[in-house]
Amino acid sequence: MRALYSAAQGMKAQQVNLDTISNNLSNVNTTGFKKTRVEFKDLLYEQIRRSNFANDEGRPTAMEVGNGVALSATLRSFEGGSFTQTSNSYDLAIDGPGFFKIRDENNNLFYTRDGSFKASVTANGTKMVNSEGAFLQGEAGDIVLGEDVAEVSISKDGEVNVKRTDGTEESVGIIQLMKFSNPAGLESAGGNLFKETNASGIAISPADGSAGSVLQGMLETSNVQVVEEMINLITAQRAYEMSSKVIQTADQMSELANNLKR
Repeated sequence: MRALYSAAQGMKAQQVNLDTISNNLSNVNTTGFKKTRVEFKDLLYEQIRRSNFANDEGRPTAMEVGNGVALSATLRSFEGGSFTQTSNSYDLAIDGPGFFKIRDENNNLFYTRDGSFKASVTANGTKMVNSEGAFLQGEAGDIVLGEDVAEVSISKDGEVNVKRTDGTEESVGIIQLMKFSNPAGLESAGGNLFKETNASGIAISPADGSAGSVLQGMLETSNVQVVEEMINLITAQRAYEMSSKVIQTADQMSELANNLKR
């Protein structure tokens, strides 16, 4: 009975859909988080009878029966979130489609929309790092603030200026904002980080400023809309419930067929 297997496929697909919605809702307060949605596709069809229409005669349509649903992809939405103001001069947000470029201790490059950076004292001077200690990248490498930092100011074009404790000011670098031709193709690496892939295209730093501008003292919130996710949650629940009803109905029909001999 095809209905049993088709309904089972539907329940499995909706379970993944529910997992995705749950992940979105759990990250509703995660800085720079981008929501994902599940895409579905129908499975192969079994042709019980082919069409034989020819010379204006015959059956114009075939008789086909589907075999359920399968997951097609999970698509991440890079729609911008809202901005929230903080009192931390190391908090940054991007007004535009760009990404911050960071480097970990193993020289692996990652990209993120999470601009909650900190100052970290290293052997090579004070640097700007994320919560995991990965270094924020500028046009010339790591953003090195140097010693005796009293105040840090960052312009919209990403230029980092440091005021020393002795009153002198110095420009220490320009934050490099990166852009991708297909950001949906980025690979999620956890920790609000993304990795470049063949599908995303090569990271580029456009000279025309199309990657966006840097906003100091602000953070980008998650782009998850709670009401929208709750509606998706109800829809997924009802779809799962309907598939379970199909299995129950198929079981009852099988029981009726088995009882014909009595």
